[in-house]
Amino acid sequence: MMATDHASPVNPVYTPLADRMRPRVLDDFIGQAHILGDKGDNSSALRQAIESGALHSMVFWGPPGTGKTTLARIIANSADAQFLSLSAVLSGVKDIRAAVDKARQEQAYGRVTILFVDEVHRFNKSQQDAFLPYVEDGTIFFIGATTENPSFELNNALLSRVKTYVLKSLEAEDIACLLQRAVSDREAGLGERGLQIEDVLVEQIAEIADGDARRALNMLEIAADLASDDNIIDENIIRAVTSQSLRRFDKGGDLFYDQISALHKSVRGSNPDAALYWFARMIDGGCDPRYIARRVVRMASEDIGNADPRGLEIALNAWNTYERLGSPEGELAIAQAITYLASTAKSNAVYLAFAQAMRDARELGTLEVPLHIRNAPTRLMKELGHGKDYRYAHDEEEAFAAGETYFPDAMEEKVYYQPVARGLEIKIGEKLAGLRALNSKNSTRKKP
Repeated sequence: MMATDHASPVNPVYTPLADRMRPRVLDDFIGQAHILGDKGDNSSALRQAIESGALHSMVFWGPPGTGKTTLARIIANSADAQFLSLSAVLSGVKDIRAAVDKARQEQAYGRVTILFVDEVHRFNKSQQDAFLPYVEDGTIFFIGATTENPSFELNNALLSRVKTYVLKSLEAEDIACLLQRAVSDREAGLGERGLQIEDVLVEQIAEIADGDARRALNMLEIAADLASDDNIIDENIIRAVTSQSLRRFDKGGDLFYDQISALHKSVRGSNPDAALYWFARMIDGGCDPRYIARRVVRMASEDIGNADPRGLEIALNAWNTYERLGSPEGELAIAQAITYLASTAKSNAVYLAFAQAMRDARELGTLEVPLHIRNAPTRLMKELGHGKDYRYAHDEEEAFAAGETYFPDAMEEKVYYQPVARGLEIKIGEKLAGLRALNSKNSTRKKP
């Protein structure tokens, strides 16, 4: 059997454009100026560490396609370190131990090892703990990459041993520069084909990529494959390549919760326009409208409350409308509820009152129900005093038993609900103030 000439493979292994365009040195790295800083005396601490080869363990936290893996490889190249890579999706403790064994072999020859762990947030607690002794004794320099908040997803023990760097979505200008480089690069990019593409179309890809360099390069590579024999990438090709591109949205990750937080705070802040924008962003990104409908109901109780009780009704109607009509018709009802809640009077009085009542319920123990307001359905219960001396409010003047008490005997009277001077709660507050004054005037209750 004839041996294969590995120096000139018959079927060379395909490498995506995004990988071929990965820079090897820091000067070619695009973006993240906030952590890489300028050259010279004003260089950031991370840039100085990379350029001097002074390694430390770190975690890169940022959206997809922002250069986390690339930066880790550049650090390894700068320090002439062995670069070992693990994916937390596919690897386990066995793979970690195998990587540590390789690191020890290099350590014997005086060479350091960088162990890069992609999607490190997917490792469980025991897997994360497996790194600790080797980070501690210097066997490896650990670099983790994650799209999730490390303070929620990583163990405190691991976090205390690493420096966290936050990477930001790339600006469209940076991505356009990278795309132009790929078009003209003869060694790693598409330059050998003599592709032609107008600047405006490059900028269009950069905008649609939504801060993700990998996505942008993937779209450019597909467009290049669709180019005609004259190697021209025209508007029709770009439209075909980008038509299904969605904005970044992770169903359950930090971006998800950041966007629902932005929606909620926009409603609370009485800005219907911003609230609609965040609603549209989540829908455009693939969020289930039912989830948003549930949160809108929560907003109606938490932030509008009794200042405008119609808000809760409108929110529930919107949810019900979506269940009946589905998308896209039902989404309009949710948008209607969002704009109403954002525009109406606000009160968190019920929210605060309920939280205080729950705190007392947990902290004060199982206090007895006063005898006069206990249930008395049987003769025995009545003989034991259940319901004795209870004053039926409807038999009293204005249907109010002034001075009556309803709290446990061993508990002080509390005022949890304090209506705000907005919306319907203005009238509710005036009514309660009058009733509380009557209670105070007619109270015969002894202090506990």
